[in-house]
Amino acid sequence: MAEITIAGIMRAGAYSPNHIGNDAAIFNATADQLRKRGIIVNIYSEDQFIAGEVKERIIVNMCREMKSIHLLQKLEDEGVLVINSGYGIENCTRERMTRILVGSNIPYPESLIVDTDEAVAGKLKKAGYTQCWIKRGDFHAMHKEDVSYVRHPEEAQEVLQEYFLRGIKRAVINRHLVGDLIKFYGVQGTPFFYWFYPFEAGHSKYGHEAINGKSQGIEFDKSRMMAICQAASEVLDVKVYGGDCIVNADGSIRIIDFNDWPSFAPCRQEAAPHIAKCIINTIKEHQK
Repeated sequence: MAEITIAGIMRAGAYSPNHIGNDAAIFNATADQLRKRGIIVNIYSEDQFIAGEVKERIIVNMCREMKSIHLLQKLEDEGVLVINSGYGIENCTRERMTRILVGSNIPYPESLIVDTDEAVAGKLKKAGYTQCWIKRGDFHAMHKEDVSYVRHPEEAQEVLQEYFLRGIKRAVINRHLVGDLIKFYGVQGTPFFYWFYPFEAGHSKYGHEAINGKSQGIEFDKSRMMAICQAASEVLDVKVYGGDCIVNADGSIRIIDFNDWPSFAPCRQEAAPHIAKCIINTIKEHQK
C-alpha cells in the first residue's frame, strides 16, 4: 500500500477541552501505525484544512469545527474518502444523536428535545422528571456549562434560560439514570473494545463523573455492551468512537453519550493498531 497518501487533520484545541494532549497523542499514534504499513500520512491543522491546503483524496480526521465538518461532507459528496465521516461527526451533536439512537432502538435515556426559550417546568413535572441533564442540542460540548446536571424542573428552567442567553437555541433534556457510569472506546469492524469506570480512574473532562460517583460493580453482559456500542457506531456512521453508558441495578445498559474519535487515553497503545487496521480496510473497500 506504499502508493497511498492520506491527509491527517488534527482537532483544533478549542474542541479538545482538557484533552488537547491526549487527542493529539492518539492521532499521532494512529499515524505512526499507518506509516509502519507503508502509507504516507501528511498532517494538517483544521485551519489549514479550511484554508484549502488539503488536496489528498483520503482524509483521516478528528475535526469538530462546523466549517470543517461541512467541508468534509462536501468532499465526501465529491468522492473523497473521509474517516470519520463528516456526516457521522455531525450525527454526534446532541439533538441529532438523540433522534438517531432513539429512532434506531438503541438503549438511551428518556429524553425531551426543547427550544431554550420554552417553558418546560410543567412538562418535566408531568413526565415525572426530577433529576436530569441538560445538554446543548446544536453542537459538541466545548465548555463545562454545555452539559448541566439539574435536581428539579425549576432548576432545569433556569439553566435553559442561561442557554438561551448564551445564544444556544435548542437543548436535549435526558432523565438522570442511577447506576454505574462506564466509559467505553471502540473501533468499528474490529474486535477492539475497552471499558472502565472513569470515577475510580480519575478520568474526567468536566467533573460530571462525580454525580454518579463510585461504581457499585454491578454485573452486566460485556458482549451486550459491545454490541450496543457497535450498533450505535453503525447508525451514527462513526467508525472510531467512544462514549459513556450507565449500567442499571438490574444490569441493563443505556448509552448516555457517544463521541466521534475520542482520546482513547487509558488504552491508546492498544487502540492505535486497530484504528489503523480499520482505516486500511475502509480504504480497500473504497477502492473496489
